[in-house]
Formats: sequence, structure tokens, C-alpha cells
Amino acid sequence: MGTDGDQPVADRPQQSDVAARAGVSLATVDRVLNRRKGVKERTRQRVLEAARELGFLSETEEAQLGMARPLNIVVLLPAGSNPYLRLLGDRLRARLDSAGPSGPVLRCFFIESFSAQALAEALRRNAGWADGIAFFAIEHPVVREAAAEVAASGTRLVSIVSDLGSVPGIGHVGLDNRAVGRTAGLLIGRLSGGREGAVALVAGSRHYRAHSEREAGFLSIQEELFPQLRIHGMREGHDDAAENYRHTLALLEQVPDLVGIYNVGGSSGGITRALREQGRQEVIFIGHGLTPDTRRAVLEGTMDAIFDQDPDMLIDRAIDSLSGPPAVVRPLKLDIYFSENLP
Repeated sequence: MGTDGDQPVADRPQQSDVAARAGVSLATVDRVLNRRKGVKERTRQRVLEAARELGFLSETEEAQLGMARPLNIVVLLPAGSNPYLRLLGDRLRARLDSAGPSGPVLRCFFIESFSAQALAEALRRNAGWADGIAFFAIEHPVVREAAAEVAASGTRLVSIVSDLGSVPGIGHVGLDNRAVGRTAGLLIGRLSGGREGAVALVAGSRHYRAHSEREAGFLSIQEELFPQLRIHGMREGHDDAAENYRHTLALLEQVPDLVGIYNVGGSSGGITRALREQGRQEVIFIGHGLTPDTRRAVLEGTMDAIFDQDPDMLIDRAIDSLSGPPAVVRPLKLDIYFSENLP
């Protein structure tokens, strides 16, 4: 730190000397010098003063460490081949590279997809460093327990895209997913032009509340406005292109009067590949996430519409939710893209 370069090493003050002078533990000194959370302001100032008096820190270094500490924010995303989540990760990494000294300190981790245990462990593991955690929630008892425990310890939490439901102290940033599902049902019903037949749904997992809410919204409007279209159940493709491809091939073989497909989750590339290979472009197809593969599918006519939530706005709202005073966060705006209005 700020010690004299000519001073013998053995005579230079150490962190243990600072701890003794300030009357705190060595771990507390380490937390203060590395600007970690968990130290009271009064204690932090006492450590910094002791470090300067001993010559461990210069006045300039003390002033820098005495400034308000930027927030530590962790973002937890599911690992896998979902192009939208990879895009979200890329946008977060870009922010890491361009972060200024006054902004929050961001970390992004990809954890095992669809594993409630892995998500619960990641929440607990990161709570020691993070002031706030944004996470793609899995609706499962072990995740609820971990989230409630972390929130009670003082780390702020916000779920993104998919939430945990009404868990006290945990905000959410995402779409109104039931309305999204109803919109998808309305669009497929209108595009069907009165045809009779089946409509199929593909999802990542019902353990994602976003997916189950979209399914519920879709089913409600189909029954209400388009009784000529029967629902052929929902298949879980785990946001994996290969699984979605196999599900779509099976649907095309087993459901000869298939009118439309709604991909409630991600990785629509597997579905468009099957439709393209089987020459079934007459099947109405709607999916989520504006990414290079869905853009290409819409332009070639294999996909009819893309439902999207802007990744930068999602990140901004999540960081704002973790940084500012608690507030009710309005649902994000749903963007719907066709071949004629692609950005």
C-alpha cells in the first residue's frame, strides 16, 4: 500500500497491525481494504484511520477507500444453448468490460439449467459478496427457501424473465406472461383463418413460472375465442434446439391436421429446422427472443412472429431494482416482430 519503499520489509506495518490498532479482526481489515460488504460504516472508518496512522495507507489511498463503495451485483443465468440467454450474457459481459468506477461491480455466472438445487446453491454462495442478485428463477421449494434465506440476510434479490410468485422482499423484472400467452393464442387464432385443427405448445420447463403462465394464457384464449382449434398438449424441450427438433418431427408425423406451434420458451432453431426440412411452412409458428436464428426464420417465412423483451432494458431495470429504493416494477413492454418490422 502506501508504505515507504526504502523501509525494511520486516518493519513495514501489516494488516495484523492495522487490526490490532483498530481493535477488529484480521478478516474485518481484509473486508475494508477490499471494499467488501458486511462492515459497519463506523468500523470501516476506524480501520482506515488506523491504517493511515500506521503508514499502511497514504492519505490519498485512505480517501479513495473512504468513498462510497459501489454495489456488488451478481446475475445468475441458466447455462445451455438458448440463443436469447447467450445474447443476455453477451450484453452483460459488454457492461463488465465498459464499467466505470462509479457504477456497480457486476459479475455474471451461468449455472446448470433447470436444476433447482444448483440455483439454490448459487444464491447462497454469492450472497456473501453480492449486495444484490438478479436471477432467472425456478419455481421450486428449495429455491424459495434459499431465496427467502438470502433476502432475510440483507442481500437484495430480483428475479428476471421468470419469477417465484409472491415471495416477500423479492422483486421481479419481466413480461406479464399470462398476457403474453393470450397474445400468442390470439395471433395464431387470427392467422389460422378459421381452419380447424390442432395447435401444439413447446416449453423449456413448467418449473419456469413464465412458461406455465404463458401456457395458461394461451389455453384460456383458445378456449374462449377459437374453439375450432384443439390443444395438443405441451411438450418440454428444455430450451434445447435438438430436443425441440425431435419434438417437432414427432408432432408433424403424429398430428396430420397441425395448424400452429407456439414455442413458449427458447431455442426455436430446432423447430424451424424441422418445419423447413419437412416443407411445412404452412404451419403457423410463433416463438420468443429476437436472435440471429429467429430473425433468419422470419425473413424466410418459416416463423411468423417473434415475441421479444429487450435485453438491455431487462438488465437496466434489474440493476435499478437492486440499486434504488424498493419500488413496484411495472411489467416490461412486449415487442412483437414480423418480417416487415424487424429492427
